[in-house]
Order: sequence, then C-alpha cells, then structure tokens
Amino acid sequence: GAHRRSQKMLKILRCGVAASRAPVQRTVIRGLAGTAGGKKVAVVFSGCGVFDGTEATEGTAALVHLSRAGASFQVFAPDKEQMHVIDHSQGKENQHPRNVLAESSRIARGNVKPIDVLKAADFDAVIFPGGFGAAKNLSSWAVEGTDCAVDKEVARTITDFHAAKKPIGACCIAPVLLAKVLQGKNITVTVGNKGGDEWPYQGTIDQIESLGATHKATDIQGVCVDSGNKLATAPAFMYEGPFHEIHDSVGKMVDETLKMA
Repeated sequence: GAHRRSQKMLKILRCGVAASRAPVQRTVIRGLAGTAGGKKVAVVFSGCGVFDGTEATEGTAALVHLSRAGASFQVFAPDKEQMHVIDHSQGKENQHPRNVLAESSRIARGNVKPIDVLKAADFDAVIFPGGFGAAKNLSSWAVEGTDCAVDKEVARTITDFHAAKKPIGACCIAPVLLAKVLQGKNITVTVGNKGGDEWPYQGTIDQIESLGATHKATDIQGVCVDSGNKLATAPAFMYEGPFHEIHDSVGKMVDETLKMA
C-alpha cells in the first residue's frame, strides 16, 4: 500500500547509493485518458544528456506528450557502454565509462528495459528522441557520418516497425537513423532547414539526402509526416531556440506519430 511505498522511498533516501541499486519494478507507464487511449508506444533512449546521450528536454517532452495524449509507454535503451562520457559543465571528455541503459534510466525514473527485448508486435509505435547519443550510442554517425554503423538492435527495431507498417517518430538528429536504416524505401524526413545561425547543423540535410532520403524543410513549428512510410519527424534542438519551442516541437512529432497508430 501507500505506507509501504513511502517506507521504501525513505529507505532509498537514507541509504543513498547502495539502496538506489535495489531492483526497480518495471511496468509500462500508463498515461491519462486522452485521444490515444489504449495505444502502446516504445520509446528508445540513448543515455542521459545532450552531448553523450538522450537530450533530456526531448526525452521528457516525448514522455509528457505521450502521457497527456493517454498513451502508455515503455522506455528501452541499449545495454552497453557509451561511446564516451562528456562533462556537460565543461564540454570535456570524462574518463569514467557509463552504461547507456543505466544513464537512460535517470530520465525514465528507473523504468527502462534493454532494447533487445523490444518487439514491434507488442507496441503500436516507436519513438526516438534526439541528443548526440543517437549519433554516438545508437549509431556511429557522429564520427563516421553516412558511412556509420547503426546499433544492430536499433536497426532491427526500425526495420521491424517499418515492415509491420507501424509508425516511427524521431526528432532532432534521430531522423538520420531512419535515413540510414531505411535506404531504398523512399522516405521523407526533416531536421529543420538551412536558415541562419539558429540552425547550426545544416550539413545534416545534405547527408540525409545523400543516403537517398527526401528532406522536407520546416521551421521549428513544423513537422514532417511521411504517411506512406508512417514516419513523423521534427527538428527539436536542431534549432537553437527557447526550451518551450523545443518542447512543442517534440509534442507535434508525438501527436502525428499517434495519429498514424
């Protein structure tokens, strides 16, 4: 009951690190009643923190919008070591290795499962938030660009959902995963546009197009829907804008993904 849960939380707070390693009950989180009630969505994280994992604003925004829409969700992540670890306060590499799944659990409040148990048959859609982790831990895009390798379980997940005609949502840098894995499928995605300094990653557009995908230019209010391939993509933090605009950008991607589910 509530008293028992309260006592468990007190124990964790008192005992610190040792208690925090206790097993976490892993259940699919239920959203509120809404337009997507009954929909089950898998969300794939890549760590915790923009420079070496999931962009925290984008990760939480995805979960907030899913919850508000009434969808249930389960977070997944690769159970492996990160490519590297960045001290976000200084922008310098830290020599202490970290695990992608363990770091992802920080955003998911402990409720994360290894991606190798993710099955398309169990969910109505899958969503990939951005952050450099998508280009470092879910793939090697950050160092190899279009010649990158995509984590085999990430590639399998994308391929399986696409083959099952179930929607895939992605934002920020994550659409490059779709462009790489779904080559030859005539997909259309967006990572924003070739505007001014507020779009610092414009070169990604040319890279996506070099893989055979079509890029649709959008502003931060825009979202790209490829209904034929059931893909929904949005720029999010590919745009250097205020946090609320990024939050809303992720929300539009989530909403369009759910509409196709």
